[in-house]
Amino acid sequence: MLTPAYRLVIGDRKVDTTDEPRASTVERLEVDLDLDAPADSLRLRLGSVGGLTPAEDDAATVELGYADEASLTLVLTGGIVSVAPGLTVTHVIALSPAQKLLALRHEETFQDMSAGEIVRKLAEEAGLSVARADAGTTFPAYVVDGRRSLYDHMRDLADLSGFLLFVDERGDVVFRPISQPASTHVFEFAKHLVELEIERGDPEAGSVDVRGESPGTSRGEGSWAWLTKDSSGSRGTAGTGSPTRLLERPVLRTAESTQRAADSALASLSSRATRGRLRTFGRPQIRLGDSIRIKDVPDDRLNGDFRVRAVRHSIDKKTGFRTCVEFLGIP
Repeated sequence: MLTPAYRLVIGDRKVDTTDEPRASTVERLEVDLDLDAPADSLRLRLGSVGGLTPAEDDAATVELGYADEASLTLVLTGGIVSVAPGLTVTHVIALSPAQKLLALRHEETFQDMSAGEIVRKLAEEAGLSVARADAGTTFPAYVVDGRRSLYDHMRDLADLSGFLLFVDERGDVVFRPISQPASTHVFEFAKHLVELEIERGDPEAGSVDVRGESPGTSRGEGSWAWLTKDSSGSRGTAGTGSPTRLLERPVLRTAESTQRAADSALASLSSRATRGRLRTFGRPQIRLGDSIRIKDVPDDRLNGDFRVRAVRHSIDKKTGFRTCVEFLGIP
């Protein structure tokens, strides 16, 4: 029988159930990872009987796994943002370093740089390391203004390039193509699945029409900064169905960038037409953007490959170690 284990470090205090398997002050531990939520989170319910004494701004790391494994798996690095003490329990919340991207505003114009290069610059401005930042779309000019957070600008660059943006388990920024999953996790019927739900529908739009704001390449490479009444030179289309979703993005000033944005938007619409959720025993190895493969379910409509959108790991003294995965379709 597998025995759940965790290693929790807050400030200079540590709880390690592989070293001390006896009861700890942690009554419940919950880690939420989500591509649609900028900052991943850790929530703790601590018994008020000594042990950990967290304080706001303390650093926090969480590793999860099983006592008989050679090592535990790091799932989150962050900092404490809230401590709510009570007579019998203390509730603690920690957020990943993405909170720095949400809190910071900046003003700068980048010229002739790729989305990946801009993301690296913005991450550096926030004091974050970058684990991976592929090139993506190249922009003749991209203006970062103080009306939006650094995260909002970085997410915008990801959407236009067809990329994922998230902060990984070490607290480093990842900016990579959606179509390149890091790992594939297999879930077999009667072996790994406790619960499974899948909803399939039609995409919100069957085609996408993206318009930029320049003559594009029709008037030469140097014409990107011109305004135009005719957007056909910087227009991208994808799909043939109806309805058509129209996107007007002035930052797109070449035919290549508008076409890439159209392909990205159509792929996103197609992916979100299929949504699902599964629950399994603790699987700390599952990361955001990974692929999952569901197989051998008697109803074949539930089998297939999907992309991880959100993960929740939870350990408590009643239900043990559970992982819930929310996923989308793969176009």
